[in-house]
Amino acid sequence: MKFIKETKDGIVLLIHVQPKAKKNAIEGVDEWRGRLKVRVKAPPVEGRANKEVVKFFSKLLGTEVSIVKGETSREKDLLVRGLDAEEVRKRLGL
Repeated sequence: MKFIKETKDGIVLLIHVQPKAKKNAIEGVDEWRGRLKVRVKAPPVEGRANKEVVKFFSKLLGTEVSIVKGETSREKDLLVRGLDAEEVRKRLGL
């Protein structure tokens, strides 16, 4: 899975965010971009969509998640601490 990368700091998840959706959800994999497609309810204003993404993934994975790249872009890299790649895949249901 191209969108999950192991680094010395933890697992990096490559995602593509669509803000202003009806609900927070993982839509599947964008093969062309090599990223996980994610929808969030929050609009991309004053960092609200970013906060929503971090909250959504923290809750889903049950661990600390932070944005390491793409604060102002729809394409974001998330750092997941405390889990290995296999555990991340399982918790995402992939």
